[in-house]
Amino acid sequence: MLLSQFISYLSLEKNYSKHTVKAYENDIIEFSHFCEMQYDIADIDKVDYSLIRLWIVNLSEREINNRSINRKISSLKSYFKFLQKIEVLDLNPLIKHKALKTSKKLEIPFSEIEMQNVLSIIEYTNDFEGVRDELLIHVLYATGMRRAELLELRLSDVDFETMTIKVLGKRNKERFIPLLSETKSKFKSYFVKRLGLNEIKEANYVFLTKSGNKMYETLVYRLINKYFRVVSSKVKTSPHILRHTFATHLLNKGADLNAVKELLGHSSLASTQVYTHNSISELKKVHSKAHPRGNKL
Repeated sequence: MLLSQFISYLSLEKNYSKHTVKAYENDIIEFSHFCEMQYDIADIDKVDYSLIRLWIVNLSEREINNRSINRKISSLKSYFKFLQKIEVLDLNPLIKHKALKTSKKLEIPFSEIEMQNVLSIIEYTNDFEGVRDELLIHVLYATGMRRAELLELRLSDVDFETMTIKVLGKRNKERFIPLLSETKSKFKSYFVKRLGLNEIKEANYVFLTKSGNKMYETLVYRLINKYFRVVSSKVKTSPHILRHTFATHLLNKGADLNAVKELLGHSSLASTQVYTHNSISELKKVHSKAHPRGNKL
């Protein structure tokens, strides 16, 4: 009962995405099962910090990495905060908890040459799937939108007159991203192929499968891997790396950090600043070229 109230709170009041809400729910259910199976405690609103510490140890022994453990504990902490809010709990047992140390994730963006290759050298098939796949890569690179945002993109969100794409981001926050002429052309080609599908079951959405259903997350991931494996030797090739690439290439070309923040849909500048480390090599070139002492031994 309390968990269902919490889930409704996250969805309706906090406007969290379905994916985020499900992650919170799974983390809390996992902890509940641990308490019940290991210590015969059915109501987690009655646990203390010592039991949570035992769960952390259990997760660590199962070789769950610190980043994932921190996420699970964050879910639990939010749940306890909610219980305080509705006056079920007086004190949050995680109030003094300190997150486990994690190493910084360095995600290397694709180079401009790699992007040029995947957009120009690869010969996409001229059927529905080939035209769709090429557009998908164009959109991710040209807009920097998240994979979930791409999947939720609707026909009404693409405006050829204003040359903008409306994106529904985290917590249902809308933003508008300029549409490049090249991407517009790819959209038009795709829409023609889209009309030729035998059946369109979810007509409002832009990106569909061949059977006319809305595209799903794992398919996007597989497609990005499929095409970038041809042009890149990077260990990680994912839709999120394209978002990193979008931000990094803009910053490398001198884009204002605040402007990139708005394009990415970040709520704070700190979230955008993680991309600046990728631009340090470009900054070194500019610094060396522009500074009076830059070319001196």
